[in-house]
Amino acid sequence: MSEAAGRSRFVEASLARYKEITMARLLDYLPSKEPRRYLYDLLPVYPLRSGKGLRPALCIAACCAFGGEVRRVLESAVAIELYHNAFLIHDDIEDGSEHRRGQPTLQADQGLAVALNVGDAMQALCIRLLLNNLAIVGPQLTWRIVNEIEHMVCQTVEGQALELGWVRDNVANLSEEDYLRMVLKKTCWYTCMHPLRIGALVASGGAVAPERFDRFGYYMGAAFQIQDDILNLDADEGKYGKEINGDIWEGKRTLMLIHAAGRCDEDEKQRIRRFLALPRGAREQAEVAWVRATMDKYDSIAHARSCARQLAGAALHEFDLIFGALPDSEHKRFLRQVVLYMIERDL
Repeated sequence: MSEAAGRSRFVEASLARYKEITMARLLDYLPSKEPRRYLYDLLPVYPLRSGKGLRPALCIAACCAFGGEVRRVLESAVAIELYHNAFLIHDDIEDGSEHRRGQPTLQADQGLAVALNVGDAMQALCIRLLLNNLAIVGPQLTWRIVNEIEHMVCQTVEGQALELGWVRDNVANLSEEDYLRMVLKKTCWYTCMHPLRIGALVASGGAVAPERFDRFGYYMGAAFQIQDDILNLDADEGKYGKEINGDIWEGKRTLMLIHAAGRCDEDEKQRIRRFLALPRGAREQAEVAWVRATMDKYDSIAHARSCARQLAGAALHEFDLIFGALPDSEHKRFLRQVVLYMIERDL
């Protein structure tokens, strides 16, 4: 077995264990009351699909790596997972997506209004989970966790606002630095940085400075997002569960699109701009294929892969600074191995 294959098996087995813990608590927590058909029976739909549960896994692993107990961090990890699924529902609505994890999106299945309300309900239910921490970790640490979550949510919606605004206003002169700034806000804070920070805060009783995880979480989160964007173009559609080239159809300003637009000739730039100016429903398959071919022409996917590898390398350096002195454990091993797994995964 190759090193990458062994790493994949270990990380996926670890993710499955963390997810089992998270889902057991999440499903136990969700209300079982009326209105079921239009709300409460729909809350577990996205969580029960085949997502990896990365965010609660990072939160639990960071806590345990620093010597903490799962029971003390579980409410926070479940709250992060609920926020994630609420973001996914709203993201699918905002992007007009038709598939999520191989099945129809919630708004495609239930209608936009019902789906929007389910996402709102998930966010509301997170409040009680966070308040449960009062009896588990005490008021001071609960307050710090709430502040972490508040910052996480604000950063995420600001990043989403940038991406949506670029699409709406047909902003086409973006740099790679613009992309990475958007990814920091939209992806890194809530996918990696805050889960790690909260896990370590709980384990240490607030003694660990959460800022020490920011560089590690940023590099790892940016590598994760770039690989996610690459998979949207190159994944096996049967495994991927979403529309291949969907980001092109939606006009998303991915690293590959920005790279290609920055290297093509003026005629090609204008053609890309005209394509991006169209609403999704007016875009044609031939033009989507041309945009994809232009990315291939300028090796934009290879460039993105190179960037993801560099970011992963930087994350591993930061890992050694943060976790190197901690006792060896399966949780510590997971946090190291997941960095390379993020850029090697095929779904």
